[in-house]
Amino acid sequence: MALFPSKGVVISVPVLVLSVSAAATLLFFLLFASSSSPPSCSCPTLASRSAERVSTSAEDIDWVKSQIIANGLHMQQNILRKGINPRTRQQQLEDLIHYKGISHYEGEQEANNHTALPCPGELLVEEHHSNYGEPWAGGRDVFEFLAESAKLKPDSKVLEIGCGTLRVGLHFIRYLNPEHFHCLERDELSLMAALRYELPSQGLLHKRPLIVRGEDMDFSKFGPDGTMYSLIYASAVFLHMPDKLVWTGLERLASRLKPLEGRIFVSHNIKFCSRLGGDECTKRLNGLGLEYRGKHIHDSLLFNHYEIWFEFRRFKEA
Repeated sequence: MALFPSKGVVISVPVLVLSVSAAATLLFFLLFASSSSPPSCSCPTLASRSAERVSTSAEDIDWVKSQIIANGLHMQQNILRKGINPRTRQQQLEDLIHYKGISHYEGEQEANNHTALPCPGELLVEEHHSNYGEPWAGGRDVFEFLAESAKLKPDSKVLEIGCGTLRVGLHFIRYLNPEHFHCLERDELSLMAALRYELPSQGLLHKRPLIVRGEDMDFSKFGPDGTMYSLIYASAVFLHMPDKLVWTGLERLASRLKPLEGRIFVSHNIKFCSRLGGDECTKRLNGLGLEYRGKHIHDSLLFNHYEIWFEFRRFKEA
């Protein structure tokens, strides 16, 4: 036993050794934990990149090109090949009509068909994808341009005037929070394709978009006037409307657009405005609290897609 004269405290050698050992062990683990921690890194990750950008980048194009080269792929003449049951849309439709569905129910088996949402064969073979006069894939490109131009976030609200079969809308619905995509569409067949085929086939029913059948720019079914949109857009729609009806729509929508940050985008042309003359158009827009921000030529990296868009914003309370 060792005696230490300090204030008469008596400490045995074994206790002292154990105390020093415990302290050394604790210090070792602390040093190991700190040294094994990964160094902090401010490098961008895929998650942060996707949160900042929705459009295709030059790096994305380089990557897909590298994958094509790495797999030895070459563009060849588009000839249907034997061995994979190649069928045209018309042949697929005939099969669907003959076999009463894609699962080929026959005879008594028809009673076992548990389909809760029957879908017309024309939709199953995607005939509506040819209704636009340009590739269906261009819808993704329109989404990317508008989403970045309007600086959208998932909690933004978007209104499309004339969403058709959701060629563009599908991408907004997927990106935005549930119930944040709204659409006014007059065509019954387009809405049937959107609701009975596109939303279910894309797994987007849970997003609950507000899609309303209507015309004459009637937005009364889109909730109270307090509903504010970050983006309102019309793709190849206003050029098919009388100028008076377009102005009626703008008058009704101006108060629903977020001041300053909200945007209205119109594609192709704005003859409803230019036919009035520059000064008169500016005066009429200003009377609604709107201003013209400029013309954008969008030449995409994808799909040989090229479009012209005209931008407006709300600069004051209507």
